[in-house]
Amino acid sequence: MEKAEAAAFDIRGESGNNQVVFMHLDLASLKSVKTFAETFLKSEPRLDILVNNAGVLSPGRTDDDFGMAFGVNHLGHFLLTNLLLERMQRSGPSRVVTVASHLHCIGNIKFSLLTSKKDSVTGDYIWHNFQAYCNSKLCNMLFIRELANRLEGTCVTCYSLHPGVVYTEMGRNINWWLQLFLIPFAKLFFMDPERGSQTTLYCSLQEGIEPLSGRYFSNCALQEVGSRARDDTLAKKLWELSEKFSSS
Repeated sequence: MEKAEAAAFDIRGESGNNQVVFMHLDLASLKSVKTFAETFLKSEPRLDILVNNAGVLSPGRTDDDFGMAFGVNHLGHFLLTNLLLERMQRSGPSRVVTVASHLHCIGNIKFSLLTSKKDSVTGDYIWHNFQAYCNSKLCNMLFIRELANRLEGTCVTCYSLHPGVVYTEMGRNINWWLQLFLIPFAKLFFMDPERGSQTTLYCSLQEGIEPLSGRYFSNCALQEVGSRARDDTLAKKLWELSEKFSSS
């Protein structure tokens, strides 16, 4: 919260816009998502752009006992978007932008695991954490695909994107010895956050891309997606299960 308040203070100073505010939201808690949405809807009359940008690559469970990557990267965003969707429809034209990844291509969804373990993987080792992240990125892709189908004919459009390989604190919870190896490499070869935000800004602000709702972008351009991310049956099944999870 302190970092967020400091960031909001800096943005207000640099932009001259005093309407920049911070609201607490923990996507690892469905209760927190619902509280945030309630607070937002009471205080803000409109919502033009929703960017689902949070992401974790770490072990552990959410407050609701879901695997961390599935719970934060997909389910928290799924619930948040649906709680705010009516306000976005009243504010239209508006956009939902979800940050996914090219790693969705090696993601997989096993519904038997999700229903029995509330997770997309069976273990908690480094490889399992990485695979869970890839699986959650496939969930992001399928979420946007099904959302676009459901929003067809409305004033709300939605997009998914690959931001590039960006040097952020996303991996701050991985093993310290792996961080020692990765951080110098990341500083040399990964994008900084400003460059890594360009495709997010493109999907949020670019005029004329409304007919491309539900599509996937990278480097500010339209991209093809992996075969699983084009599966409408899979997308609908994930949506229905996510509804059940987020309402329980």
